[in-house]
Amino acid sequence: MSIIKNVAIAGASGSLGAPVLDVLIKSNKFNITVLTRAGSTSTPQFPSSVTVLPVDFNSVSSLTSGLQSQKIDAVVSCVGSPGLEGQSLLVDASVAAGVKRFLPSEFGSDIANPHTKALPVFGHKIATASRIEAAAAQNPDFTYTYVRNGPFLDWGLEHNFLLDLVSGNPKIYDGGDQLFSATTLETIGHAVVAVLEKFEETKNRAVYIQDIQISQNHLLELAKKVAPEKKWEPVPVDTATILASSNEKLAKGEVTMEVMMGYITLSIFGTGYGSKMEKTDNELLGVKGKTDADVEAILKKLIK
Repeated sequence: MSIIKNVAIAGASGSLGAPVLDVLIKSNKFNITVLTRAGSTSTPQFPSSVTVLPVDFNSVSSLTSGLQSQKIDAVVSCVGSPGLEGQSLLVDASVAAGVKRFLPSEFGSDIANPHTKALPVFGHKIATASRIEAAAAQNPDFTYTYVRNGPFLDWGLEHNFLLDLVSGNPKIYDGGDQLFSATTLETIGHAVVAVLEKFEETKNRAVYIQDIQISQNHLLELAKKVAPEKKWEPVPVDTATILASSNEKLAKGEVTMEVMMGYITLSIFGTGYGSKMEKTDNELLGVKGKTDADVEAILKKLIK
């Protein structure tokens, strides 16, 4: 019998949370509870097969009661940037409620890399990790897994982050030959399911997954192949300039999305930030990976 049966997910309506929830449901392996913000005016629709539980994310007691009421074994946090700061309360509540496994909202760059760890944009994730590891050290029944997958491959292309497909003038960073690991949202969902199933093998550590290692220049080659009639005029950009600009603005107190995205861009395309995974847990977690043909299929859906 699986150790994990009852799973709660936070941030289930977000860009990552929605596909992760979908894969969790389709796995048919867990009883799923969606944690929603009590009093929220937005009313996302969730499948009838899940339990929707309104909680106060600013209250440890509310979170604890909610988790206990559903006898939650594992919490998967897919909260976006606005919710990262509050994850520590969810950690405390999970410990108090007897949760066995906590997956924080990592799902991105490798913050174990010292250069990446030093970037201000990851401050909340690092603080959450410290809280989690301290809690696990004091409570042996409470465990964690960090899922690190690089940038979202499909989302990153859809939103013109990995390559600007709309204007035809993509910013190409540091020459464009830097390989980086990237993963689709669906694959991340399957990895989450595998982490919950392989309880001991994924206990108290980071797991690394990737669908593909690819460069911006190769993405551009594939885009040109898919849309040869489109006029492509790449714009070279130096990541050192992005770092200097973000640092300068942050020093002036400008904590904006532009500044933070500058740091995220650096963590993916800059040299020395660990964006190209040297080893992965693909085999353990059943991640089969993607091919150029798979990337082309994504591009065909996106390039107009």
